[in-house]
Amino acid sequence: MLLTAWHLSPPSACPVNRSLPPEHLQSPTSASFSEREFRNALGQFATGVAVVTALAPDGNKVGLTISSFNSASLTPPLVLWSLMKTASSMPVFETVSHYAINVMGAHQKELALQFSRKGIDRWAGVEFEMGVTGVPLLAGAIASFECRNGPHHDAGDHVILVGEVAHCQHVAGVPPLLYHGGNFYTEQLI
Repeated sequence: MLLTAWHLSPPSACPVNRSLPPEHLQSPTSASFSEREFRNALGQFATGVAVVTALAPDGNKVGLTISSFNSASLTPPLVLWSLMKTASSMPVFETVSHYAINVMGAHQKELALQFSRKGIDRWAGVEFEMGVTGVPLLAGAIASFECRNGPHHDAGDHVILVGEVAHCQHVAGVPPLLYHGGNFYTEQLI
């Protein structure tokens, strides 16, 4: 969902500065907080959970759990997510033409954990089907976005990947898997 604040001020009152040079970013050595404090503060923002899947150039399936997923544009349809530069899957996502973002339902906690572990076969026992763009889609996902691999943007120790959505699908009425403060949660209606 995209939110706008146009009712508070007209769009022209909110100019976008697209030319800020990197030196405007605060250096980590001048921060008044530790990396742990920063991580703990970020953990207070509840997010959804997704698994990004792709086929490596050698045909092997790749997948990893993320909580850094957002819509970026409705026209054209764009989404974004980020990946640590040192991730073992970074070379794959630098080269593949397409990948899928599979949004996890509350019933998929174990699957999300499986795709977050290192040193295991993350695909062991996983049900999937091939999407229209030729990437694996996880069975039971509450939404999937098949994306053309778009622009990549350097962002500190991560790379922001923009996906150009080529196909999407969803299942209505299934609660999402949420992540907050290092723990998984399911939706609670109030």
